[in-house]
Amino acid sequence: MRRSLLGRLLAVSALVAACSVAATAWIAVQTTSGAIKQEQGQNLTADARIYDTLLDYAARNPTWDGVGATVRELARESGRRVALTTQGRQPLADSATAATAPALPPQASAVVDPLSVDTVLAARGTDGQGTAADRIDPRAVGPFRLSAADGKALRRTADDQVECLNRAGIASDVVVGASGRPRVQIVGNDPERALGTRCDLAALDEPTRSEQKALDALTGLADACLKRQGREGVRLNSDLSWGDPASSSVPGEAGPLVPRVPLPAPVPSDAPMEDATPSVVTPERTGENDRAIASCVSAARSEQLSSYVSSPALLFIGDEGGATLPGFDLSPANTARIAGAAALVLALTVGASVFAGARLVRPLHALTGAAQRMRDGEQPESVPVSGDDEVGRLAAAFNDMSAHRARLEEQRKAMVSDVAHELRTPLSNIRGWLEAAQDGLADPDPAFVSSLLEEAVLLQHIIDDLQDLAAADAGVLRLHPEPVETRELLSQVAAAHQARAENAGVTLAVTPTAPGPALRADPVRLRQAVGNLVSNAVRHTPEGGRVTLRAYASEEGDGAVLVEVADTGSGIPPEDLPHVFDRFWRAEKSRSRRTGGSGLGLAIVRKLVEAHGGTVDAASVEGEGSTFVLRLPGTTPPGP
Repeated sequence: MRRSLLGRLLAVSALVAACSVAATAWIAVQTTSGAIKQEQGQNLTADARIYDTLLDYAARNPTWDGVGATVRELARESGRRVALTTQGRQPLADSATAATAPALPPQASAVVDPLSVDTVLAARGTDGQGTAADRIDPRAVGPFRLSAADGKALRRTADDQVECLNRAGIASDVVVGASGRPRVQIVGNDPERALGTRCDLAALDEPTRSEQKALDALTGLADACLKRQGREGVRLNSDLSWGDPASSSVPGEAGPLVPRVPLPAPVPSDAPMEDATPSVVTPERTGENDRAIASCVSAARSEQLSSYVSSPALLFIGDEGGATLPGFDLSPANTARIAGAAALVLALTVGASVFAGARLVRPLHALTGAAQRMRDGEQPESVPVSGDDEVGRLAAAFNDMSAHRARLEEQRKAMVSDVAHELRTPLSNIRGWLEAAQDGLADPDPAFVSSLLEEAVLLQHIIDDLQDLAAADAGVLRLHPEPVETRELLSQVAAAHQARAENAGVTLAVTPTAPGPALRADPVRLRQAVGNLVSNAVRHTPEGGRVTLRAYASEEGDGAVLVEVADTGSGIPPEDLPHVFDRFWRAEKSRSRRTGGSGLGLAIVRKLVEAHGGTVDAASVEGEGSTFVLRLPGTTPPGP
């Protein structure tokens, strides 16, 4: 199949199709995946920004009153419909016009609750900063929010500390938290650099009266929770941890809810002296106890902040038509990118197909051009054979046909010349004798008449041969088949040529067969064919030579009858042997009719044998003789 044009076409088509499908699929998957990630990222970022903005509003306001302006602004910036409802689906705010707004979908996009934050959306909305460990929004500070006076006083202290640090060569800045409390942040976030300075940073860690009151209330709520579980109470630090207070904390703003080293507890005034040493209240230091404390602190914070933040609300984010966005819509840029990738693969596929097709049809164009030049009468020429596939074999067959056509053209020209030559000689002789008689140079005696008759017979013989060949070529050669006994037919042919053989000093004999194979043939035409072979053999056998005729059945078991005419003449050169049955071909290039006839005898033999459904073959050894074998279908059916 690898040498077959069909196989190559199928292979090229399958390869191009597989490559184009694979490339298209790969490019489409890669481009579409990138577009999906980009669009999903944009959608999620927009949703998280909306969620974070509303979560900030809920953390700073005890009710949702006045949130409508924020909702409309978010809808305008995102190009989406934004709606807020209570958990009972009572509307709070909607960016869509109430008269034309479609019904909200059954599934909400998120729940806006500053006391139970969606960590995924909150992380996206706060640039990955995350939320507190207890899922309470850090902007929900409630009673820990400073008054304006306390905020200003602490800000002056913070500014003094920053100025002190700057004088010490430490870059720092003031950062204000959600509660309004300022703190000093050292550039590089390395507070240990300030330990060697005279700047008193601890002055900002002391809670204000309102912050201490809120911290005591939170501690009471946490202790009540722990007592319900049969556990001891805990003392909360300003950063809402328990145990040893942190070196730097922001009152009311939760850090990681983890235990620290316990603090010494105050000693009562009426305690005995042996108990005067400050004792340490050491709660149970087990992981289970720490988890229980963290859970109670988180519950206490939620209970304390519940009256300072907005109640949970359902958030609906949808397209402008009102439906919740199921995913994303590809942007025109991404759509154009995918279309461009598909067009590129299509162009490469078309280019590969054109290249492969051009290589396949190039030999066909060469064949077409050569055939057209032959039609226009130009000299036939061969085309290059590039392979052993169908096109290569077609080119080889075309070259053979071209060469054969050239040979036939040469033979046609030679035949016209030979026919003219063969007819010219007897006609010239007849005309010459008749003109001589007319001029009185020759007497019309019996010898004169006999000479003219001989030339006329020769002319008639040539015309009859040409007529037989024309009839055979046209397929209208008439045969009258009948049963023929080959030994008798060969004896008749030998008797007819015996006189000529004796005059040439050649022995003409028939090899006896008993009784000889039978066949069904036209006896007249068969005698003509065998007679032509015998006449040709006698003509080319020197004096003292021998011509033998014999007939025998084929040894191949096909029922064929073989008629053989062998001589001991001069033989035929190997290069001339393939042409012995060509018309007007003679070994004597001088066209001498002394030793050569018209050159039509063997051609007529082949046509007569083929008309009987047989074949003729010739074998010869130069200087030793030639053998011609007629292979004819016999009347005996082939054996099993």
